[in-house]
Amino acid sequence: MLDRLNITHQKTEIKDKVRELLPDGNFNTCLTCGACASACPATGILDMDPRKFVRMATLGMDAELERNPWIWACTMCKRCYDLCPMHLNIPQLVYYLRSQWPREERPKGILGSCDHHLKSRGGAMGVPLDDFTFTVEDLAQECREEQAGFETLKADIDRQGAFFALNQNSREPVTEPDELLPLWKILHTVGADWTYYSTMWAGENYCMFLADDPAWEKIIREQAEHIDRLGCKVLINTECGHSFFALWEGLQRFNIPHNFELKSIVELYAQWIREGKLKVNSDWNKTNIKFTVQDPCNLIRKSRGDDMARDLRFVVKQVVGEDNFVDMTPNLSNNFCCGGGGGSLQSGLNDERHIYGKVKFDQIMATGAGYVVTPCHNCHAQIEDLSHHFNGGYQTVHLWTLICLSLGILGENERVYLGPDLAEYGLE
Repeated sequence: MLDRLNITHQKTEIKDKVRELLPDGNFNTCLTCGACASACPATGILDMDPRKFVRMATLGMDAELERNPWIWACTMCKRCYDLCPMHLNIPQLVYYLRSQWPREERPKGILGSCDHHLKSRGGAMGVPLDDFTFTVEDLAQECREEQAGFETLKADIDRQGAFFALNQNSREPVTEPDELLPLWKILHTVGADWTYYSTMWAGENYCMFLADDPAWEKIIREQAEHIDRLGCKVLINTECGHSFFALWEGLQRFNIPHNFELKSIVELYAQWIREGKLKVNSDWNKTNIKFTVQDPCNLIRKSRGDDMARDLRFVVKQVVGEDNFVDMTPNLSNNFCCGGGGGSLQSGLNDERHIYGKVKFDQIMATGAGYVVTPCHNCHAQIEDLSHHFNGGYQTVHLWTLICLSLGILGENERVYLGPDLAEYGLE
């Protein structure tokens, strides 16, 4: 049965504003073909889908859209945009409507994470710089003293003239500090000249999800200015898709001058393997454990495209064995969003998030893989939660864990995301 719209208001402020903001924002060209709705895992959640959303905007149903909670269930993954024959930018309509909510009425979790970032000038967890510095120095010293081969490992903050500046998701230093070590070991192994930077040092950016442009810009601008003062040539974004997109899009959106190049650690993994600096191999995978990979929407579809997705697969295949890699269908830029983006993990809409993620869960289960490689913190948290919620039985794992496992340098306390089949592999 068709879902009939009862038009009670006829205003065009939303439609007019979107047309003003977006050169491709003419929703009158919508063909009502349903391609957007069929592409969207959020279709049906809260009795809404992208096609219905566009029709309501076109018909002037502003009152019904202005406080519609579906905009916080939508992750703005842009799959609808890519499949729309008229190329209507529905995610930007969602973003605009988020920005129109009174700030104090937006989801408390997203709002709190944004404000923690601004107040601490660190990250969404609100970690003071002194605490972050202590964690980094303490872990680095422990690694130098207790792990053979890393006696000269360096992990410093604000070292002038370092080639690479590195950001860090603040979840690790707060809740799982041992997860910092595998990445440091990789950087040490390849001889990277790197430093953390102290101003807005975290990778995540929930102000973007909050649709708070001034706060989003403030974070990115202060990062860029500080990195330029250090003289770093390349900013490495850690394994997190949304933080890469926040930087990549923010630098352009706000026309922020900067003298560094932005790269994802994923493309550097691939580069270092090809150059022979990371001598990974898949010999350890003697029992042919199967792996699949999640394509983070923000890193692949919304920014760097299929070239990055192919680098991601190259790294995984080199580490686990080509025959042990099973791709999802569909994949690359056409892959489904897992439901963890857009701030959904902090939106309070947990039931809706699980409904959204069922598409991804089924996609994972169809591969038969025991592990999902998730080079994004939001993807990692969501896909791990989906496994628990739907009893999937698979493990989620960072790339840095598998790389260090392959190199034989993964420490005993750096295995929290490995299952019982690998938890003790390589330990004496």
